Amino acid sequence: MSRCLLLLLFVGHMATAQSSFHTGDFSIANPWEQGQDTTFPGHMFTFARVRYSSLGQRWGWDTDYPESDINFSLRLGELTTIQVNRDKQGRIVHVVLDLDDDRIFNFPFLYMVEVGNLHLSDYEGERLREYLLRGGFLLVDDFWGESEWYNWVNQLDKVFPDKEAFPFVEVPLTHTIFHAVFNLDEVPQVPSVNTWVYGRETAEYQAMGEPASCHGVFDREGRLMMAVLHNTDLGDGWEREGENFEYFRLFSVARAYPLGINIVVYAMTH
Repeated sequence: MSRCLLLLLFVGHMATAQSSFHTGDFSIANPWEQGQDTTFPGHMFTFARVRYSSLGQRWGWDTDYPESDINFSLRLGELTTIQVNRDKQGRIVHVVLDLDDDRIFNFPFLYMVEVGNLHLSDYEGERLREYLLRGGFLLVDDFWGESEWYNWVNQLDKVFPDKEAFPFVEVPLTHTIFHAVFNLDEVPQVPSVNTWVYGRETAEYQAMGEPASCHGVFDREGRLMMAVLHNTDLGDGWEREGENFEYFRLFSVARAYPLGINIVVYAMTH
């Protein structure tokens, strides 16, 4: 699907919700109410976010929550044939789960954000490993610069200490996650809306001038078990889509949603 067609589809959907959005209003309320339901979702997609402990003062795991989770689910349902989980009132269902919660195994897709200060216990590392090797998929998003990268790599050692069996490698641009629905020829760099609107920068200050990258871990059958996006912030492209039309057009439409949708389609079909 072309980006021009995607923009036309988005603009059509946005027109129906225009009264709920006010461009430039940074205290905007999301037009879709949130729902929490941790029952087994069956064949439907449910956005599942990982809650974790963090080194330092910020929690991190709840960045862009819940708007990004809700908006992404809504757009996934509009732009693909994947059915999105909703409650009896029609509200989009999304969940937050700890890694020691057995319900993680009910969800084929997990999302983890702001891992630059992530701290996993040994037990959490073992649980995440079990989840991935049993067929689950993890998307890691929104961490920037060298120090945050090395913190993630150190924490990943608790998940896959056997690096020779499960190496952490760059995902090639020929992989399905870049072409499942939308054809992408690069790892898209998505800044926060404020970084773009006020500074016209595509990277946050820790990574000025550095490109975005996608790394991951494959299982023994060649299935990608996790996609780790460094120096980019898909979640802000989802959360803040209604605040600035230029940002929406350049980053939400052209970068954040296409890669996110590709990844989820891959996760739900592999």
